[in-house]
Amino acid sequence: MQALITQLQFSASITGPICLMLLLGVLLKRVQLINDNFIDVASKLVFQVTLPAMLFLSIVGAEHDFSSSLSLIVFGLVANFIFFLFTCWMTQRHFDHPQDQGVIIQGGFRANTAIIGLAYVANLYGNSGVALAAIYVATTTVLYNIQAVIALTPKGEAQGTKALTTILKTLTKNPLIIAILLGVLCYAIALPIPTMISEAGHYFANMTLPLALLCTGGSLNIQSLKNDSRSTWFATRYKLLWSPLLITSAALLFGFRGMDVGIILLMTGAPTAAASYVMARAMGGNAPLAANIIALTTVFSFISCTLGIFLLSSLALI
Repeated sequence: MQALITQLQFSASITGPICLMLLLGVLLKRVQLINDNFIDVASKLVFQVTLPAMLFLSIVGAEHDFSSSLSLIVFGLVANFIFFLFTCWMTQRHFDHPQDQGVIIQGGFRANTAIIGLAYVANLYGNSGVALAAIYVATTTVLYNIQAVIALTPKGEAQGTKALTTILKTLTKNPLIIAILLGVLCYAIALPIPTMISEAGHYFANMTLPLALLCTGGSLNIQSLKNDSRSTWFATRYKLLWSPLLITSAALLFGFRGMDVGIILLMTGAPTAAASYVMARAMGGNAPLAANIIALTTVFSFISCTLGIFLLSSLALI
């Protein structure tokens, strides 16, 4: 019994700090110490400066042999694509409204890997885990953006060129992808980073997760969950239950263990990405439904991820 309690405390210690930071964001927004303008500006700072700095420095300073993780990256891409197809099929069976279908599909597969997922990994594995997870984030971000455009493009319309343009524009201007690719390049050629630049970069990097989590908490709107409850709960089940359960189980069947399977669990178990709201709104989807899915998956991901960590750590698989 004591061992069970110890494992549960360990699991909660991974997700608990992230949960508290999000709750602090909600509280600070409610007492008006932060407002929507602060959240907008700070979110842009995180996305365009501090998070790219953290990812770049994590990769450049890593002692991990990334070539040995090729199987993890390939598995992540294939498993997430298959799950996307599964989500599309099930959503189209249960929902008829075109504006809702794409949003539900996106809410079911698109994880907040760059903020919540990385925060989980950082708590569990430290900088070495973040460096490896950064590569996973880069490849799945490319995949997620392509899948999102496919899901949200209205059916029956000749918008192939428009969809391709949207995909290319989204990927080539994404600071996270650019920072990760630069980090891999500098790591591969062993480019020395001057100490002054490295220390300045670490100041930015250390701001990333606290600021990002405060903004995420401050932007949550729990009141919005009153609408579209059936669609919201459907997407939430796929994001927090079926995605981590099916993909992590497949990873175990393929022999992944330790940090690899831990990263797969935490990345697939992360809540729906905030970018899904922006994408849904830009492409004519049901934006309020997208916001509902983000809020609900964010709230419940702490429970599902804690249980996942507890189960795998109890079996000595991570």
